[in-house]
Formats: sequence, C-alpha cells, structure tokens
Amino acid sequence: MPTIAEIVKYALTANIFLLVVHLGTRASFAEATSFFHNPFRPPASLFRAVLAMNFVVPLVAAAIALTFSLHMPVKIALVAMAISPVPPLVPGKQLRLGASTSYVYGLLVAVSLVAVLSVPLSVELLGRLFGRDAHMSFLEISWLIARTILLPLGIGMSLRALAPQRIAGASQRIARVCNLLLLIGLAPIFWKSAPDIWALVGNGTILSITVLALAAMAAGHWIGGPGEQDRTALGIFAAVRHPGVALAIAKENWPGDHLIPAAVLLFAVVTILTTTLYGRYRLRQHSATGASPTSAPLPPR
Repeated sequence: MPTIAEIVKYALTANIFLLVVHLGTRASFAEATSFFHNPFRPPASLFRAVLAMNFVVPLVAAAIALTFSLHMPVKIALVAMAISPVPPLVPGKQLRLGASTSYVYGLLVAVSLVAVLSVPLSVELLGRLFGRDAHMSFLEISWLIARTILLPLGIGMSLRALAPQRIAGASQRIARVCNLLLLIGLAPIFWKSAPDIWALVGNGTILSITVLALAAMAAGHWIGGPGEQDRTALGIFAAVRHPGVALAIAKENWPGDHLIPAAVLLFAVVTILTTTLYGRYRLRQHSATGASPTSAPLPPR
C-alpha cells in the first residue's frame, strides 16, 4: 500500500502534467516550433537563448560556487539548477506579462530540446568542478524532459487543434482546480523540508542564490534582442530552472544527501520571488514610458 508521501508525489506529478496540458491548449504547433523557422536569421532568438541560458548562467553559477564559502549542498544545487532547462509552468507567467505566444512556447520547446544534449555534458563538467565523477545519460534526461514538458504540451496542442472552442472553456476550469491542488500539494513538501532549508540559511546562501538570479535576469535581458518583451521573457527563462532535472542530477550523483533537495527548493523560491519583482518592474516601466510591450516580429518562413 502506498504511503502518504508517495500519494502526494503521484498526485503532484499528475497535477503538473494536467497544468502543462492546459498550457499546451493555448498554443499551436507552428508557435511551439517558431524558434526553428530560420534560426540563423535576425534576431537569432535561438542563439541568444542558448548563449544566455547554457553558457552565461552556468559560468556565473560556477564562479559563485568557487568564490563563496557556501555549504557543499548549496554549491551543487546552484550549478545543477543553472544547467537545468526551463520548468514547464513558466510560460503561464510570461503570457500574463504580455509576451507573445510564439516566442514563449518556441523558447520553451527549443531550450528543452537543447537540454537533451547540454545537460549530460554539463553534468560531466559539474563533476569535475567538485572533484568527482558525475554523469546523467542522454536517455534519462530525454525521458524526463519528454514526460514533463514535451508530451503534455503536445497533448494540449493536439486537443486545441481537434476541438478549439470546447477545449478553451474546459481547460480554464481544469487549470483553476489544478493550481489550487498544486498549492495544497506543495505545502506538506515545504513543511517537511523546512528544517533542512533552515539549516542552509546563513553563510551567504540566500545572497548567492539572489546574485545568480539577478545575473541570469541581466544576461537574458541584455542578450534577449531588440524586442522589449523578448528581453523580459528571456530574463525570466534564464533565472527560473527545472527543479525536477536538478533533483534528478543530485539523486543520480549525490544519493542520500537530503540537503541538496532542500537547497533546490530554496533556489526555486528565491528565483520565483526575484523574477516576479522583475516582471512587475518591467510592466511598470512599459506603462511609464507608454511603450508597447510586444515582442519583435519573427522573420518570415
């Protein structure tokens, strides 16, 4: 018979799957693959995203890990999160901030596919950084990204293509229920992890996470291209990373260290708070200047 913890885990997994299906109903297949339409033509959005997310942010995370006298679980969590792809629920926030559907979903799909190659290679470098063998197979990361991002997103887009009007109303109702259940399901996880999280507070932990989040947002903002909303979107994408991938990296290479999951949760909380403040600042900035927060147009196919 499954334990309460296992029931909560399975319920959260199913809940997040349904939320990503809901997000998929808000995009078309053309929008989700927009970054692969003439990827080398200006504004070269795919190149900009890879540069900010897969090079700048991991380098900053490694520099922080080597410079600050942090707890080892915090160092591992910082770099593991920095090399992880974007979590599947980020597009909801981006769309509320006014980003275009084609940019948000195109970026999500593109960086998820890039992660299939980048994460295993980055994990090898992560191991060298901390003086031990570390690995994650291409098959494992492919399956993780497929089941948490690409599969539910594809189901949602397929449902939209088959019955757009019927799906639109039902999807919104399901999303409201799932969001409520998500909050309820996360509460016991944070309650259980609270002592471990508290043990990590201090010694520059929150400061180091905040510095990395700010550096990631700055990198995405400056590299994001000519579109103001593209810059905001890439800034948030660069800072918020997939905790499931980071936890999988930790479980594979540092099994039994219960402080690494706590550090990953703390990282997620801090980055959610900082990116929320950044998003609100950018909205006020657009309102004050009267500028349109639209994305730069994608090049013709």
